[in-house]
Amino acid sequence: MVSLTALWLPILLSAVVVFLASSVLHMVLKYHHKDYQKLPDEEAVQAAMREQGVGPGNYAFPCPDDPKDWNSPEMVERFKKGPVGFMNVKPSGAPAMGKYLMTWFVFCLVIGVFCAYIAGRTLGAGTEYLMVFRITGAVAFVAYGVSSVSESIWKAQSWGTTFRFIIDGLVYSLLTGGVFGWLWP
Repeated sequence: MVSLTALWLPILLSAVVVFLASSVLHMVLKYHHKDYQKLPDEEAVQAAMREQGVGPGNYAFPCPDDPKDWNSPEMVERFKKGPVGFMNVKPSGAPAMGKYLMTWFVFCLVIGVFCAYIAGRTLGAGTEYLMVFRITGAVAFVAYGVSSVSESIWKAQSWGTTFRFIIDGLVYSLLTGGVFGWLWP
């Protein structure tokens, strides 16, 4: 068994490496630029949302006031008429990229901690590189890649977008496994 404190360096370095890799994937390769589509007459939609007082939050539409009404004839008709969707609304103002990037880095650290915890409880000091790579890479892949699948299942995110996030997750997990395998005590 290896303690978490003995794995502080691979936790930190894997987060840094994933953070940098994600910057390359999103800003240099730009293959995520098709993840979102622009609404037709976006300004009119925004004006209507402001007029209705739509604030930050997660919305579903149509959405009944009471869950027991999901299958009522009125709701079924609203679903048939459409559109049907989910919408996340952020606070007004320019995107706070510094906050988002810091939160992403903390998330990468948390994934590193879970990789370290699971590997530290299942592997001993001196374990060969490939075994450490397999365990930490698999844990990282579940966190970075597989977790995005629920967005397509439940929230109608396109499968193409989810596939791109899975590819990102594969890259991040390979890097995480590599760092842990390299720095394993």
